[in-house]
Amino acid sequence: MRHLFATALFATTFAATAVSAAPERYELDPDHTAVMFTVDHVGYAATLGIFGEVAGTFMYDMETQELSDVQVTIASKSVNTFHDARDNHVKGSDFLNVSESPEITFTAEGGDPSGQNSGTVTGDLTILGQTHPITLNVTLNKAEAYPFGHKRFVLGLSIDGSLKRSTYGMTYAVANGLVGDEVDIRIETEAMRIE
Repeated sequence: MRHLFATALFATTFAATAVSAAPERYELDPDHTAVMFTVDHVGYAATLGIFGEVAGTFMYDMETQELSDVQVTIASKSVNTFHDARDNHVKGSDFLNVSESPEITFTAEGGDPSGQNSGTVTGDLTILGQTHPITLNVTLNKAEAYPFGHKRFVLGLSIDGSLKRSTYGMTYAVANGLVGDEVDIRIETEAMRIE
């Protein structure tokens, strides 16, 4: 009888662990997600830009820290560099060409946890209709139920990486060095578990 009880307890515990270890889907909180970039301007200073319209989902396994099925969409027209004339230029054909390419997308099938609460994710970034691989560094800042408001389980993530805009056909002012080719990216987001 004691052996039967122990076996049943183990089976129940194992089942609970298996259920809790399953990957779960999260969605980016649009009110707490910022996609930022900096790019060199004539060697004097870096210009900051932010995309204000971002949506996305992904799967995350709390036990293995594996990230998968990442789908993120950014509205190109939502770019803001805090200068109206520059914003109009960035939205035009020299840069983002928002009338022809209204979305920037990032998709990834898996991540690579490298340590406690950190790792990388490699996926496909599409800008101006051109798709190329990019690797981003990901840090998990916090994972627990939100203390107020919606009170859903939330992951706080910091993400960074870089790309060469010429890779995507955005070559304006690269050759003469007026605008840098390398673009540094930083993303701060709170992602809510879909229940």
